[in-house]
Amino acid sequence: MRVVFAGTPEFAASALQALLAAGFEVPLVLTQPDRPAGRGMKLQASAVKQVALQHGIAVAQPRSLRLDGKFPEEAAAAREALLAAKADVMVVAAYGLILPQWVLDLPARGCLNIHASLLPRWRGAAPIHRAIEAGDAQTGITIMQMDAGLDTGDMLAIERLDIATADTTSSLHDRLAVLGGRMIVEALELAAAGGLRPVPQPAEGVTYAHKIEKAEAQLDWRQDAAQLERRLRAFDPFPGGLAHLDGEAIKVWRAEVAEGSGPQGQVLRVDETGITVACGQQALRLTELQRAGGKRLPAAAFLQAKPIAVGAVFAAVEVPAAAAT
Repeated sequence: MRVVFAGTPEFAASALQALLAAGFEVPLVLTQPDRPAGRGMKLQASAVKQVALQHGIAVAQPRSLRLDGKFPEEAAAAREALLAAKADVMVVAAYGLILPQWVLDLPARGCLNIHASLLPRWRGAAPIHRAIEAGDAQTGITIMQMDAGLDTGDMLAIERLDIATADTTSSLHDRLAVLGGRMIVEALELAAAGGLRPVPQPAEGVTYAHKIEKAEAQLDWRQDAAQLERRLRAFDPFPGGLAHLDGEAIKVWRAEVAEGSGPQGQVLRVDETGITVACGQQALRLTELQRAGGKRLPAAAFLQAKPIAVGAVFAAVEVPAAAAT
């Protein structure tokens, strides 16, 4: 089976590597244009592009696939490349561009998406983050037949994965990426044998995992400690948590729920295990922090450079409403 692959970040690169390792022919890869990254802000190829180049696969990087959109020449060139690829199916994983109907219709077997949630829960851009933030006990991978809607297509395969109490988006992402790679290989092998059975998504239980915004990093001490702890894990590695003390912005990366009460944002205890701060319910012990321009440090090392006294108060900050609905 000839497979065109469309994807951009590490999650997608893992799936592409799994397809290549399984022996699928991939004549063409679509990925996002190179973006500035790092301290020097030099253009950097996506993780998927890097894998494609290592294997000598042709790469197309249109800014849009809409033939009547803002970049019609790039879309038209991508269309010619897709036609020349003569693919049986397109596999899509965290590509980052909307696929117009002409793309969905082009491969004989359509477009299959690797989505990192148990659909219809957490349709949208940030399903891993939102599952952790919401306190879900499980997530998983859904292989979906793509249609014109936002993650609304029929389900072809689904597998569950437990979310550990210590999982961050980074750690959960890596496990889901491996699972997604295995599942898409199995799905394509089943498709070749005519064994895939599409199942419509349930109408109940639909939620949307909206894109993570930097403004969400602000820690609102009026919230429950458990809610803040989940949010920190959900926002690791991006955008982290942000707290303000004595006019200084401090990144908070790890914390744990602790006993204690007091005015919201007030420091209740300080020791080598962390900085305990009163919240709307219970308290939050901050265990890994970072100053501007510095490194992520355990609380004990952080306190050596910036002592914090019991009774100090982290500033109250107005936080946007949760983006997940």
